[in-house]
Amino acid sequence: MSEASGPALGKTLSIRELPRTERPRERLKQLGARALNVSELLAIVLGTGAGGRSTLTLAQDILTQVDGSLRRIAAQPVATLRAGRGIGPARAIVIHAALELGRRMADEEREEGVPMRSPRDVFGVFAGRLQDLPVEEFHVAVLDAQHRLERDVTVTRGILNSSLVHPREVFREAIAERAAAIILVHNHPSGDPSPSVDDRVVTEQLVSAGRLLDIPVHDHVIIGRGRYVSFAETGLL
Repeated sequence: MSEASGPALGKTLSIRELPRTERPRERLKQLGARALNVSELLAIVLGTGAGGRSTLTLAQDILTQVDGSLRRIAAQPVATLRAGRGIGPARAIVIHAALELGRRMADEEREEGVPMRSPRDVFGVFAGRLQDLPVEEFHVAVLDAQHRLERDVTVTRGILNSSLVHPREVFREAIAERAAAIILVHNHPSGDPSPSVDDRVVTEQLVSAGRLLDIPVHDHVIIGRGRYVSFAETGLL
């Protein structure tokens, strides 16, 4: 006896085979972007499926590989992201661009001109871009006389040690901007913000250089995953 007609067991439906009311683009048109889940939004960014999988299935597969974390996707290099089946260089670049747009929109939502007077303020400004990075980045927050962020300067990317973070590189932009003070910021990819020996050595060197240049170092904030350590708060500065 022949099997009844219909979709084969386990067959992945393409977006076109879904009812119109269940297609991500149609749902966005009718309900707005906030009504869609992350898989649906990512499917729209991807555009089309690949390797016999629908764009929705492809999006779900990508999210499964990173435990549903958009931050983990953003932290992956393009080459790593495209290693997944169906993710070529063009798609990987589009995903990174979309996530970066979201990050920049979040940056815009912070009220401009609000002073950074506490480590929590510093964490609020830098955590979004630093806490999930796979490598260390060392930043200098250049402040004006009201403690407002004049400029964010990336000094190094990689392992933090005293030979890489030279006072010349740290204070060059601060001098050019006529900074009233600076705050040092870097991340620990491990997620644990506890200061290392190198962290302490670098901080001592830069605090001493700041005294000579009359540009005080107000703090050194180390960002971990969801938390931070402030040298000023812990009495290490």
